Amino acid sequence: MTDISMQAPISPQGNTRRDIEVMALIGFAHACSHFFQLVLPPLFPFLREAFQVSYTQLGLVMTVFSATSGLLQTPAGFLVDRIGARNVLIGGLAIFCVAVLLYGLVPNYWLLLPVAMLAGAGNSVFHPADYSILSASVNQNRIGRAYGSHTLGGNLGWAVAPAFMGAAAWALGWRGALALAAAVGLLALLALVLRRDSLKEDIAVRKEQAESGVPAKLPLFTLPIVMCFVYFLMLATALIGIQNFFPVIVNVMYGTPLTIATMALTGFLLGASAGVVIGSILADRKVPPYKLVTFGLLAASTLIFIVAFVDLPNALLVALVTLAGFLQGSTTPSRDMIVRQASPKGASGRVFGFVYSGLDAGSALAPLAIGILLDHGNPQAVLLMVAVILALTTLTVLGVGKTSRQA
Repeated sequence: MTDISMQAPISPQGNTRRDIEVMALIGFAHACSHFFQLVLPPLFPFLREAFQVSYTQLGLVMTVFSATSGLLQTPAGFLVDRIGARNVLIGGLAIFCVAVLLYGLVPNYWLLLPVAMLAGAGNSVFHPADYSILSASVNQNRIGRAYGSHTLGGNLGWAVAPAFMGAAAWALGWRGALALAAAVGLLALLALVLRRDSLKEDIAVRKEQAESGVPAKLPLFTLPIVMCFVYFLMLATALIGIQNFFPVIVNVMYGTPLTIATMALTGFLLGASAGVVIGSILADRKVPPYKLVTFGLLAASTLIFIVAFVDLPNALLVALVTLAGFLQGSTTPSRDMIVRQASPKGASGRVFGFVYSGLDAGSALAPLAIGILLDHGNPQAVLLMVAVILALTTLTVLGVGKTSRQA
């Protein structure tokens, strides 16, 4: 493929069309990743009956999936930097499609576990490959919106999966539903293959390293990148507390009806998506990312503190939690720009893969800690933990900024 710098000049309008196409392709692929992550949970009642297993055993399948994905994200990032993000992304999505299809073909429960490992391997490529492609393909004046579209695509995939799989299982049975889900992924795969030339890569550093015979440095354990990893670890821990347990927490603490508590959680998720849109615009308008992330997380932390101590009227509870989601969501494009700024040249794949594995680590550890607090009758402690972690997460952001400026 000819490097873009050697091609004829492209008009600003052409650049805009190309950037929109790249964002749409990567957003669609990321939506499929998140969609595939949730194809099994809506089918648990069917799987439980078909294989005569417990929900604990079915939960083990998801644990195997998440653990495999988290462990392989950093190696996937190295692979991105070595052979190119496009090839890794296309290969990972193809593996994921095959795994989803195999979910619907297995004759017994035990074969779900190795298929979950295969699915985890496919899922591991998206963050390092997607961010590497977006960073190299999209005009820098639109990179915030590019990162925002990536996040929105993932949120959309999560939102669509339960309703899609439930309706498909009702119409086609659970095996047919999984085949239909795999077909959705094949559409994204076909789009990536047909439009692969639109997905640019930063091949200059890789070519230089290959010609010099010098292997790429291992930049993962520099202080800024380790702090980025800790940022994602802490953020995932806090978000799990809200996304997985909030309705139960406020119901136990204040007797809030579950319908209202669930409405507040929905508001948090929708608010986060709206925040991503606004945060993308602010990021592209050169609002300092460190300041934006610090303000958003501290403000969201303050609102969660209020909810932890005050029995609010139902309408005000929904409004405050929705605003907390908006503030947290507005930080996501800027946080990705911070990671990008901390990435050494030619190492964006492995860096994004490494730091995003912090999300998997936090998602694996948080439910256990929160479950212990709830089992000991301390729901308020969970909200306090969430608020404190959100506030402390800003220290990692400020630390990355300080060390980056010194460097």
